[in-house]
Amino acid sequence: MSCHELEALRLGLMNVLGTEDRSAREHAEKELEGHLSGPIEGLANAQSFSALQRHLDAALVDLEEEVATADESDPDYDYLRGRLVAVRDAERSLARIADHGETFLDDLGETHHSLHDAFPADG
Repeated sequence: MSCHELEALRLGLMNVLGTEDRSAREHAEKELEGHLSGPIEGLANAQSFSALQRHLDAALVDLEEEVATADESDPDYDYLRGRLVAVRDAERSLARIADHGETFLDDLGETHHSLHDAFPADG
């Protein structure tokens, strides 16, 4: 069993952050062989935080549907539910990272204005 959502998110996050860890990328790609379609493919190929969030949300909807229709007597049922918890947690973590990035961007703008207030530019 594999948690395709998390491996695809790792690949997409590597894209967004510009991570060059070849072994981590190859490991994730191997885990996803034959499963790159729909939201999983979108996650793996994402190039922005907004794309990561959009595709992760779609993958989460698919996973929630899978859990809702799963047979509780299936030996993999508990793992499937655990995957759902892990992906929901990843969704919250990704939202926090995006929020921190937006806050940092706002702070840079304020710093820029403060700098110009203290040292007005001529012309």
